[in-house]
Amino acid sequence: MIDITADDLKMALLKVSDKSQSVYQNVHMLIKNIFTSAHESHIIPENPSVNLSAKGGKPEKKKEALSDEQVKKLLDAIKGLPPYVFVMIGLYAGLRREEILALKWDCVFLDAKTPYLSVQRAWHSEHNRPVITDELKTKAARRDVPIPNCLLECLKEAKEKSNSEFVIANSDGDPLSYTQFKRLWTYIVTRSNKERTYTRYVNGKATKHTVKPIIGEYAPHNGKVMYTIDFQVTPHQLRHTYITNLIWAGVDPKTVQYLAGHENSKITMDIYAKVKYNRPEDTLNEVNKAFGQI
Repeated sequence: MIDITADDLKMALLKVSDKSQSVYQNVHMLIKNIFTSAHESHIIPENPSVNLSAKGGKPEKKKEALSDEQVKKLLDAIKGLPPYVFVMIGLYAGLRREEILALKWDCVFLDAKTPYLSVQRAWHSEHNRPVITDELKTKAARRDVPIPNCLLECLKEAKEKSNSEFVIANSDGDPLSYTQFKRLWTYIVTRSNKERTYTRYVNGKATKHTVKPIIGEYAPHNGKVMYTIDFQVTPHQLRHTYITNLIWAGVDPKTVQYLAGHENSKITMDIYAKVKYNRPEDTLNEVNKAFGQI
């Protein structure tokens, strides 16, 4: 006999209450499904999850796509630097971070009649060691993505210089560890105007040093680094920008869903609605047409 009370389940949900709303709701749904099924199958006499609240978790931060101007600033700032190819794949193929870091040249078809890359593997880190697997996030994640011309030239150049089977690799030709990826992304952060604090040791004593970058100036301890990125960017934002640009270009939602590797059409449609219909100036003509026909 399963001896679990409603209070036990509330405590379980409380442990994930500091996670995002989506994580909280997924855990809530899983608990409800398990105990509802057990009750209906007469495995337990009553369902302790009946009165569990689906409200909880931290609201997810609003995802903003990069503007064309921001994309140009970002690419200009890191041209010729280690994160450039990663950023280009994110912006112009829309792959997730784990898909980019697992991408091998055997899945990049540059000489095909229609150049494309095939998403077949995923990366994750265990104890700071990279693990490459053919188990993707969902079935829909396994997809073929056409390579636009700007990315095609970038990948051709990268392949000529590559000594690895991986598109994104460390100096030994191996996939990046978690620490190595963070170091890769640091090239972007250090060129932005994000305020940051470092800990330095002088005569064995730790002192905090705060940097407040000013756009157009050079880093005080590195004359080769100029602060030119006046916004903050995350790896996921690259993918979000790709999806947003597809929508703005008029690509139909089902094609967007496929190219993005979304298992659930709701995810695609939620993004589609926010991008396409969230500004009055974009919907006024449609509303006028609708009421003009009445």
